[in-house]
Amino acid sequence: MSERDADWSRRAEAWDRFILSSGQDIGFMQSSWWADFQASRGWGHFGVVFRDGDEILGGARVLTKSFAPGKWYYYVPEGPVLPKDEADAEQLFGAVIAYIDKKRQQDPEVVSHLRLEPRWAERPSFVRGCREAGSWREPRNTLHIDLSLSEADLLAQMKPKGRYNIGVARRHGVSVTEDISPQGIADFLDLHDETVARQGLRGASASYFQALIPRLAAGRHGSLFFAEYQGTRLAMALVIYFGDRATYFFGGSRTTHRRVMAPYLLHFEAMLRAKALGHRWYDFYGVAPPDKPNHRWANISTFKRKFGGVELSFVPALDFIYDAPSYEDYRRSLSSSRDHSGSAKRRTAATPP
Repeated sequence: MSERDADWSRRAEAWDRFILSSGQDIGFMQSSWWADFQASRGWGHFGVVFRDGDEILGGARVLTKSFAPGKWYYYVPEGPVLPKDEADAEQLFGAVIAYIDKKRQQDPEVVSHLRLEPRWAERPSFVRGCREAGSWREPRNTLHIDLSLSEADLLAQMKPKGRYNIGVARRHGVSVTEDISPQGIADFLDLHDETVARQGLRGASASYFQALIPRLAAGRHGSLFFAEYQGTRLAMALVIYFGDRATYFFGGSRTTHRRVMAPYLLHFEAMLRAKALGHRWYDFYGVAPPDKPNHRWANISTFKRKFGGVELSFVPALDFIYDAPSYEDYRRSLSSSRDHSGSAKRRTAATPP
């Protein structure tokens, strides 16, 4: 390892320790390993970290992406990470924005805007000078299951139909296994492709998963779960572990043997595994807003809500515009590629039985 690589590794480890110990709802998308994974997919990234001596106070992992020749945008998923004290948070937020703007001015390419997608329930009064974006990359509504509950209480807080269907799956002899081997990846891709084709979703590419899943295995950042019946894998879930949260990131199911209710047991067993590993929440990662019954995720959300839990709504994505003409180019590129719903389109879920 070169001296430069060693220095990056030390700084990355320090940042990850900080966000894991911050006591805030900071997810894996602010982690160093996620930035490295995104770099393998064509993204750039840089860090913004403020310290008091050796103590990290806050900052952000900023991803960068080209959307047209010579034109880029900056993106902060699940961040920035700010102190809990409001006055300190305001001061550090201003410093983060100023640092990123200075970085942008030094960038040889045109940077259209900075996109923030924090997990804030409300927008702080000191966050000004931006616009609420009509698009987003990651869902702004989600559902959390409290894993601090006992197994019996987890079942008790579910809706009756969810609890009943877990029992149906058990009575039919459905089993749940973890498999992150090459065969597991192949089976995952098969189920993923079948699901997106059936639901008219865009899905992610095979290369995306072939790069992501081995990283999960190597760093113990997550796993693949399969629900099996009579030797056939009927449903799957890709779960990512980070801090207090276990996140259901991708999933899918077959239409065969739907009466055995395999997806219900799949998620319940994934919850129990996450609980055993010490995680506090199982994040279903994306549900339709409660006031939008005709949302494209309505059916999938009905399935997820049968597990009970607490629903969270986050502020809209926020854009700090640096170059208005380039920003309009960015928005037009979204319209032409429909990338603005790419996150929604690529998220698949165990189809409601």
